[in-house]
Amino acid sequence: MSRGVGARLAVLVAAGAFGALGGCDGAPPARVVRVFAAASLSAPFTALAAEFERSHPGATIELHFAGTPQLVLQLREGAQASVFAAADEVSMQRVVAAGQAAAAPSTFAHNRLAIVVPADNPQAIAGLADLVRPGLRVALCGPEVPAGRYAREALARAGVALHSVSDEPSVTAVVAKVQLGELDAGIVYRTDTTVGGVTAVDLDPAQGVTATYTIVPLVTARPPDVAAAFVAFVVSPAGQRLLAAHGFVVP
Repeated sequence: MSRGVGARLAVLVAAGAFGALGGCDGAPPARVVRVFAAASLSAPFTALAAEFERSHPGATIELHFAGTPQLVLQLREGAQASVFAAADEVSMQRVVAAGQAAAAPSTFAHNRLAIVVPADNPQAIAGLADLVRPGLRVALCGPEVPAGRYAREALARAGVALHSVSDEPSVTAVVAKVQLGELDAGIVYRTDTTVGGVTAVDLDPAQGVTATYTIVPLVTARPPDVAAAFVAFVVSPAGQRLLAAHGFVVP
């Protein structure tokens, strides 16, 4: 993956892949903002980082993506980060309760669920009820992952008792398995279904669950002013336009 205009991107989506950062050797260098962000934010945050760097010469945004619970765990274990962006408010409150937030969290985006299937939808899946047909291989994110919790809420609303063939660590892991033909379907965020090889089946609005994304600068931010500036950019009109362009619903 190219470095673009300087944003160093590490997409960490496989289970355990984030462990290399657990023993971070000190704080990031000056003017480097290390952002821990939910895996579903990979595309918009890459664009946000590039735009921020263009307007803030000398600043570098270092992006690290993983399932939100993995990020929270890494922060608790002492990983150095400047900004945390979560896919749910519960995970954010854990960071706040641990005294790691340098300010009050800000809501910056919302997302909705969809069923991800291969591009030609060979199983003709049209809704949640179809996912329990015999022989279908369907997976969710783990129940501790925001998308997994939201998916189970949607299934409960629909009265569908689905057995997940595997509990994945992130939405990107679910999508990747559908792309590879290892799954017939999965439930992810609508914004994750724009990649090649897959398509989305939208949920009945009565069954949908809205995901709320929040962001906060951390007490470990070095330098704190640049971290605060990046958070401010994400919630600014320019940042919100970029998020909307990637399919997110902005507040």
